[in-house]
Parts: sequence; C-alpha cells; structure tokens
Amino acid sequence: MSLFARPLQAIRERKSLQLASLLGPTLLYLFFLFVLPLGIVFVYSFLKRGTYGQLVWEFNLLNYVRFADPLYLSIFWRSFEIALITTIICLLVSYPFAYFISRQEKSRTRNLLLLLVMIPFWTNFLIRTYAWRVILGSDGPINSLFMALGIIDEPFRLLFTDGAVIMGLVYGYLPFMVLPLYAAIERVDFSLMEAAGDLYANGAQAFRRILLPLSMPGVIAGSILVFIPSLGAFVTPDLLGGAKTVMIGNLIQSQFLTARDWPFGSAISIGLMGTVLISTLFYFRSGGKTL
Repeated sequence: MSLFARPLQAIRERKSLQLASLLGPTLLYLFFLFVLPLGIVFVYSFLKRGTYGQLVWEFNLLNYVRFADPLYLSIFWRSFEIALITTIICLLVSYPFAYFISRQEKSRTRNLLLLLVMIPFWTNFLIRTYAWRVILGSDGPINSLFMALGIIDEPFRLLFTDGAVIMGLVYGYLPFMVLPLYAAIERVDFSLMEAAGDLYANGAQAFRRILLPLSMPGVIAGSILVFIPSLGAFVTPDLLGGAKTVMIGNLIQSQFLTARDWPFGSAISIGLMGTVLISTLFYFRSGGKTL
C-alpha cells in the first residue's frame, strides 16, 4: 500500500463509521417498528385459527383463498372505488386552491392561507369525524335549514351512506393534497406561462402543456397521500357509513378485534398492502412518463 493510500483508506473508514452511527438508530427504528411487525403479520397469514381464536401453527394458503371470495372482493372493490373518488375530489378542489395560494404576492397572505389549511390538524381526527356526524344527522343544520326554507318536508338521509363517507374522507385528507400541490406549483417558473401566451396559447393549453406537467410531482405525491389512507380507513366508514358501508379497513378491524381470526385478518392486510404497493409503483411510473 502506497504512502498516500493509507490516509485515504483511514478517511473512508472514518466516513463509513460516521454514516453507520447516523443511520444506525433509523435502521433499528425501521426494523423493530416496521420490518419485524410486518414479518409477524406475514407469518400469521399462513396459519390457522383455532376453535377459541388461538393460533394453530399449521402453514397453509387457505386464508388467501378465502380472501378471493366474491363477498370480500366486493368489499375491497368498494373500498378502492371510494378511495379513488375521494382522491379525485381532493385533487379537483385542491389544485385551484393551491394555485391561488402560490400566486399570492405577499408572503404574509400565503402563510395565513397555509395556516388555515393546517388548522384542522390541531383537532383530533375522531372529534372532527364526530362533528360531521352531527352536521349530516337528520336533525343537523343541513336538514334543519332545508326544512326551515320549505325545500323538503322530511329530513334527507345524509348519514350512513357512501356519500357521507366520501365527504368525511375528503374533509379529513384534503390538506394532504393541498400542501404537496402548493409546494410543486410554487416552484414553477411562471414566465413560461407568459411565454406560452405570447405564442398565442390560451389558458387551457398553457395549463395542459406547461403548468400541469411541471406540477405533476405534487399531483402524484398528494394523490398517494390521500389514496392510501382512504383505502385503509376504518374510523370514518364506521362513524359515517354505519353497517351499510363496510370498507377493507373495517373488515380487518373486525377480524382482529371481533372475530379473533388473526390469520385471516393478516392475510387481508398483506393483500391490501401488496395492492397498494403495486398501485403506487404503477402511479409513479405513469407519472414519470407524463413528465
């Protein structure tokens, strides 16, 4: 080894130790709180449920075969549909609002609007969902107003419907769409929009050819942040949908807490996670091609 190679090797070893000391706590955190629990759930998904809910260590694929039953597939499809509708509504509502915030000239106004977006996070999600239960109730302010105006003679059925679940999910996850969109739109060079206008492009063309592709990272990030928790939601469907709107999250919760069928609940969880992972990878690839 040459005279100059030894100091370089010592520097590399020192940097490796520093990197290991920095990454060590994070890797331990991920292993004990993510990898290890996920491995336990994965192993449980191949076991059997005993007569009294205990685990029977007989490995099989019956839980995954059972998940392919049309009843459970219909619940999964309903969850996917509701999550997709929630994501689309959040995107349609958030994009103009995020654009409006990013175009404010005064930083004080932008900060105030962003603060208003984040204020709902200051209140517990369960309390906010219960508030919607009051609003959409038969004696809530919406039905009371319509009846006072003489528009209806008896209360609308707003609560315990798919529409109520979608409304609650949109309200709960709307900030997760606004913030990534704002961050993406704020970085756009709007002189390109002015140049498109100089080249006789109308507003729709400039949006479709310039603003939308440049803000696509925010669209993808916000859609993933809304779609994934909406797909696995169980609190909102339970409180606003009732027994008629059972989503995949409610099914998993019932298997673990009510039916005490941990193997089947684990199989559903693994199937849900695999579907979300495949959908996310597909969305990233389609977004990359769009860009």
